[in-house]
Amino acid sequence: MPVAKISPSMLSSDFANLAFEAKRMVKNGADWLHLDVMDGHFVPNLTWGPPIISAIRPHTEAYFDCHMMVSNPSQWVDDIAKAGGQMYTFHIEATKEPLALIKQIHAAGMQAGVAVKPNTPVEDVIGEIAEQCDMILIMTVEPGFGGQRFMAECMPKVERLRRMYPGLDIEVDGGLSMETIDASADAGANVIVAGTGIFKAEKPDEVISTFKDKVNKAQAKFAASV
Repeated sequence: MPVAKISPSMLSSDFANLAFEAKRMVKNGADWLHLDVMDGHFVPNLTWGPPIISAIRPHTEAYFDCHMMVSNPSQWVDDIAKAGGQMYTFHIEATKEPLALIKQIHAAGMQAGVAVKPNTPVEDVIGEIAEQCDMILIMTVEPGFGGQRFMAECMPKVERLRRMYPGLDIEVDGGLSMETIDASADAGANVIVAGTGIFKAEKPDEVISTFKDKVNKAQAKFAASV
């Protein structure tokens, strides 16, 4: 049974204090840290790359969940691995050779995730891709910027994947908060990315523990029904 993993999005952190923010999230119960890498091409925004990830790495033992919103994902595999990335999640829309890319990521010593935009059919990752990757990320906003509205219409994708792949890590990213966690957990997501919903909370530890509790209860129900 997949367990809850809460991955606060560093995109919502104080960029001038990244090491402190990483430690703060782990202290508040985060399992992973979600690092959005944007190239200004695949999405119309620029964030950080391997040098920044490398700079944060010595300050925390948290699992680095790297979401690669880039046009040429194969180009950055080795650099992210050397910087300390542990999950390398590429967009299915950005490559014509996803299976080769998954092998490249595994060869670099990382786990491979595959991300799906809201308007991309989930069928694009069902089959060999889902069987060979370590995680599927269902975007619940259009990738590129934080603070967007959660798109509940993406939940059927999560439900279908959970039914077909009961042991797979399924991540959701975009607009996750106390108001939207139930829909995500009940659909079958076990990896929860949240930016403003955690970083701007008065008590981030309570938000993280609530997310974990809701996800683990939902996963127990799925396991009992299989």
